Amino acid sequence: MTMKIQIDKYFEPFDEHFDKYFEPLRGNSKANHVFYGASTLADHSIIWFILASLRGLRRGGTPYATRASIALLAESFIINIGVKSLFMRTRPTWDGDRPLAIRQPLTSSFPSGHSSAAATAFVLLSEGDRLWPIYLIIALIVAPSRVHVRMHHASDVVAGTIIGTLFGFAVKRIFPIKKINK
Repeated sequence: MTMKIQIDKYFEPFDEHFDKYFEPLRGNSKANHVFYGASTLADHSIIWFILASLRGLRRGGTPYATRASIALLAESFIINIGVKSLFMRTRPTWDGDRPLAIRQPLTSSFPSGHSSAAATAFVLLSEGDRLWPIYLIIALIVAPSRVHVRMHHASDVVAGTIIGTLFGFAVKRIFPIKKINK
């Protein structure tokens, strides 16, 4: 028998505080298109695999792309099968019809896998890449998009971002890319 950790009561004030900042944006069609679009593109880390593939096509990018892709698969397994199974956290509720279609995950809300993947991808793909601001901007849109679309609480996103960042740096340390000087 597995024991699940109930965390709602600890983070509820934090989550309610930050959700108030998103409420006015939820009625804005432009914000909805940006955040729903980002959330959907980040399902199953699709945007990150696309960006890793593009990095792999650039000169010297193959090792970075390969490492990032393998790490994203591992991160997804660890978060979705491992970490989320420890927590009993329901997702935020949405009253009424959503302004745009979005996939409803079945796993626990804590932590956010989208945020974890975004942080992991940013850390790994940005290494030695002058295009790192693009990865950062996308990650900074994907992570809060999960609060905007009410698939996650703010604390889920913060936890996912921390876990993904730590995971990304651990992968960099364990599997460094050796630069070849010619």
